[in-house]
Amino acid sequence: MDYIVTTGRRKASVARVYLKKGSGNITINDKPYDEFVDAPHLKDVVVEPLVTIDARNDFDVKVNVAGGGIKGQAEAIRLGISRALVEYNEEIKPELKKRDLLTRDPRRVERKKPGLKKARKSEQFSKR
Repeated sequence: MDYIVTTGRRKASVARVYLKKGSGNITINDKPYDEFVDAPHLKDVVVEPLVTIDARNDFDVKVNVAGGGIKGQAEAIRLGISRALVEYNEEIKPELKKRDLLTRDPRRVERKKPGLKKARKSEQFSKR
């Protein structure tokens, strides 16, 4: 079996995910995923789709990810793995959908407005 290739995005991060049957190795940007993702809660985010379907040690995952911060990258990887698993087996889609793993998070940083300090923060109002 060849690789299944999918894309996951979140904020400014884009992850290309290559999934194939294997022994559970996860490689992100040519590093083991334990080394690439050092925050424990983000390690859980990356493997969440595989844990959801009890296939943690059934697939090898290779990921190229760029842009954004570590949290956005982890969530982009999660979406890419979820999409690849659905492409591999359509029957697991309801289970992943129930846990909201197939939804692309549309939230982005709001732009700064002219005359304001940030997107919504303004100078303190002075009556006199």
